[in-house]
Amino acid sequence: MDPTEPPTRRRVLLIEDDPQLGPLVAALLEDDFDVALAADGREGLELALAQEWDALVVDRGLPGLDGVSLVKSVRAKGLTAPILLLTALGSVPDKVEGLDAGANDYLVKPFDSEELAARLRALTRTYERREGEGTSALLAVGSWDLDPGTRVLTSPYGHRVELSAAESALLARLAADPARVHSRAELLGSVFDPADTPGVVDTYVHYLRKKTDRGVIRTVHGLGYQLGGLE
Repeated sequence: MDPTEPPTRRRVLLIEDDPQLGPLVAALLEDDFDVALAADGREGLELALAQEWDALVVDRGLPGLDGVSLVKSVRAKGLTAPILLLTALGSVPDKVEGLDAGANDYLVKPFDSEELAARLRALTRTYERREGEGTSALLAVGSWDLDPGTRVLTSPYGHRVELSAAESALLARLAADPARVHSRAELLGSVFDPADTPGVVDTYVHYLRKKTDRGVIRTVHGLGYQLGGLE
């Protein structure tokens, strides 16, 4: 990297439904981060899984899908980016529930914007160190390797393909039991939100094939999907 180039700005997804607080917090964080704003839980969940983020800031009291449920959902689908919960609920049991759901930190409203920015800087620094440790167990996908921790698929020749959280979780599920044919219903229940339709499985199979090759996942007609082998 050219030392004269500015460092890459970290990307933060802010999920906050308050029409005044959300844009205000986003503006206050923009000195340190590139911030995207989602105004409800369902939109936030879709954005969290569709793109790569260095951190998430999640309001606990969201419409559509509450913050704790959102955190549980993204963790279940393989998202490893640090998450900070914002909430008006400051009791110890509330904090424990949020942290046990998969959040890394907790900030009670009203809060100081400088403290929020400092906590995010600390969380993303810790996350970068963990990503660099390379301690995740690799999963074989044909002659390729999948690192579920970094969500990177690497060819025998060193070519790297970055996957979304949902793509990585789906491929990891298939790679963990490569001989088995997984039905759409099984994959929906173990990788995706059970409230989604089975078509979401087909959609992410398509995404994976588009990023890699049709051979990454094999369709077993009438039964479901099985891990294929990238050449």
